[in-house]
This record gives sequence, C-alpha cells and structure tokens, in this order.
Amino acid sequence: QVQLVESGGGLVQAGGSLRLSCAASGRTFSIATMAWFRQVPGQEREFVAASSWRYGPTYYADSVKGRFTISRDNARITAYLQMNGLKPEDTAVYYCAAGSAPVLVGRYETWGQGTQVTVSS
Repeated sequence: QVQLVESGGGLVQAGGSLRLSCAASGRTFSIATMAWFRQVPGQEREFVAASSWRYGPTYYADSVKGRFTISRDNARITAYLQMNGLKPEDTAVYYCAAGSAPVLVGRYETWGQGTQVTVSS
C-alpha cells in the first residue's frame, strides 16, 4: 500500500501564494501518477492538476491553468502544488492522490487526508 501525507495548507490573502506538499511512503514503486483535487463542502471533488510520476506531461484544470504548478521530487518521493495568484474561489480542502495507472486514465487508489486552503478577499 501507498500512504500519502499532505502539508502546507493555511490562510492567505487573495493574490498570495501557497505550496502544498504530498509525501508518499510504502509501495511507492507502484505510483505512476500523482494528482491534486479539491473539494468545497456540499460540492463534488474537483480535479486540479496531475502529473506522470516518472516523466512529464502535466495536466491542469482550466480554472487554475497559469496560476498553479504541479511538480515532483522523485528522490524525496514528494509531489508539490505551487499555487500563485490565489483567489477566494480557490478556498477548499485540497487532496493529494496517487494512482498506478497512466495519468490519462485518471484512476487513483490512494488519497491523502486533505489540507485546508482558505483565501480571504
């Protein structure tokens, strides 16, 4: 099994930046794709960004394209989400996900516990 631990959430003013981290442990050799999702209470979980674990490419939701960047550190087995130009509508719980399938399949077996991001206007 793979375990994921997220960190880096918090409160930031509109226009500010945050970087989320997702540290993976366990059977990490099985990871093919890492992704970030977010969820607002009462709404469905929303795709934010995804990356093939061992090589590009990366994919982004239109709502975050140009502002957010997904990256990875293979040596640390950690994925990151750099969020710049944050807007109040980015407020949500952000979840890291890992999958054994290629990134375009969009299937994830493991989820982190979530980290709250709050953007004040």
